[in-house]
Amino acid sequence: MIIGITGNSGSGKSEIAKILAKKIKAEIIDADKVVKEMTNTETEYLKKIIELFGNEILIENNINRKKLADIIYNNEEKRKQLNNLTYYYVVNEIKNQINKIKLKYIIIDAPLLFESGLDKICEITISVIAKQDIKIDRICKRDKLEKQIAIKRLNIQKKDEYYKSKSDYIIENNGKIEEVNLEEICTKIGKN
Repeated sequence: MIIGITGNSGSGKSEIAKILAKKIKAEIIDADKVVKEMTNTETEYLKKIIELFGNEILIENNINRKKLADIIYNNEEKRKQLNNLTYYYVVNEIKNQINKIKLKYIIIDAPLLFESGLDKICEITISVIAKQDIKIDRICKRDKLEKQIAIKRLNIQKKDEYYKSKSDYIIENNGKIEEVNLEEICTKIGKN
């Protein structure tokens, strides 16, 4: 069974994925880690990113993630182009990884689960939401960003209503994880 977990930056989706994986003995495929792995080696994906953004996003032949983030969070067209590349290359790699996993349960932790179409291979989708100020605080601490930059990045991401309308389950992660909701999900998973 494939379970998709998504949500905005700072929502705590990766933490929920870890907790759920432990409860149901699942393997996690972290889309962000797949992207990093695919941009740290000579892949077609990396070559296409360099073609799109030029050598100025490189530091010693590695992508300068901060510089790339600055570009895509300030240029909607470039962000769309990068997302399209990511949907193609990273989704294919995630599907390849799924085929190699022997465990009964697989969790895909993907910020763009619905946009990439990965939700179509999931039997259950879970969106993690959190209050705006909590997300901002988490992003600032995790990425060492100023508050205004975190706010700007969140403002271009989907709103909670988007996730609520597309997901099988919603988990509010405002500091104290809703164990009740996780137990309900675990029960549902156990019935499949």
